[in-house]
Amino acid sequence: MKRTSRDIRTANRYEVLRQIIAESPTSRQELAAATGLSLATVATLVGELLDLRMITEVGFEDSAGGRPRGLVAVNASGGALIGVDIAETYVHVELFDLALNVLARADEAMRPAESRPEQVVAQVAAAVGSVVAQAGVEAARVLGVGVSVPGQVDRDSGVAEYAPNWDWHDVPLLDLLAEHIAYPLYLDNPLRACAVAELWFGAARGRGDAVVVNLGTGVGAGLALGGGLHRGVSNSAGEWGHTTLVLDGRPCHCGNRGCVETYVGAPGIMRNLSELDPGSALLHPQDQTATIDALARAVAGRDPVALKVVQDTARYLGAGIADLVNLLNPEVVVLSSWVAARLGEPLLDEVRRAVARHALRRPLAATEIVLSPIPTDPVSLGAATFALEGALRPAGQRTVRRPRTGSRTASSA
Repeated sequence: MKRTSRDIRTANRYEVLRQIIAESPTSRQELAAATGLSLATVATLVGELLDLRMITEVGFEDSAGGRPRGLVAVNASGGALIGVDIAETYVHVELFDLALNVLARADEAMRPAESRPEQVVAQVAAAVGSVVAQAGVEAARVLGVGVSVPGQVDRDSGVAEYAPNWDWHDVPLLDLLAEHIAYPLYLDNPLRACAVAELWFGAARGRGDAVVVNLGTGVGAGLALGGGLHRGVSNSAGEWGHTTLVLDGRPCHCGNRGCVETYVGAPGIMRNLSELDPGSALLHPQDQTATIDALARAVAGRDPVALKVVQDTARYLGAGIADLVNLLNPEVVVLSSWVAARLGEPLLDEVRRAVARHALRRPLAATEIVLSPIPTDPVSLGAATFALEGALRPAGQRTVRRPRTGSRTASSA
């Protein structure tokens, strides 16, 4: 789809604010140099961000032989953002200030029998109410709530179109949430959330082409191509976890067999472990988090079974990532989400070796493979950034779900 001048202006707003958040305090001249925009354009965008109270003037710095330069910085207390990470086994919510510092967190465990839409909505509403109460934030300061849900979503209509692990089809998620949450709502999935978090604050910042591999219960790849998020024509790009890795392999929730996800997602890793050592004390059949945590501890202790499971998992993962390297030729591949965070450097080392066995030499030489450096939950951070981007859009461009008349607020849900 062709970008309009308004789209370009909004993207420039994002880029200027990203740079201010990263480099506060900074001058308009430094912003122009860092973003490649003209000084006049930067001055206009800075003026708009000042009007929105997202940034503030913070004094001057001397310049060589010229007038002192005015400095601007992010106005951390100018608003609050909420990021909701709905995963197959939990709901995790974080509340941020405008500098994207975490002010409050809340968690709700999700059991397999508690994944009906109305149950998930109740957990999200409770967690959102909790973080607002913890932070003591006035409702008027909350600029929006970004919501990440697994599977395929229509972000404009707020519909979770297909979540295979829950067998959700065309769930009007934001309409359901708007009955309980009295803030602007924005929907997308964890692939996009992780990619946006890395673009704004992580390993993809300043990179033109990046792949963010999301390793959790589900698996996918967030794509940043040409310096921006790549969504595809139906917002479905990145379903790499449902590409075929093994012909006639393990059955997948999506209905196919041999998908990448069935070998490297948390349930796939548990199956790798059970096939290697069916009676392993590391295996907690009904608890993915406990199994991955036990595996990580055992790897640190050089347990041979744990080391072999990570090696086998990395062999599958490396073959899949090599396909991405050969196909997309990215500058960086980022391993993100909770499974990657828990298995850490041992998994990364094995993946790098496995990718080197499968990827073509020329694209691989240009690609760095790293763990996500984001210290908080990248999905919640990315979801909050959806809300920040929504607040930055001109009013006529916003597609946002607002509470229905008579709806309850999150704090009273």
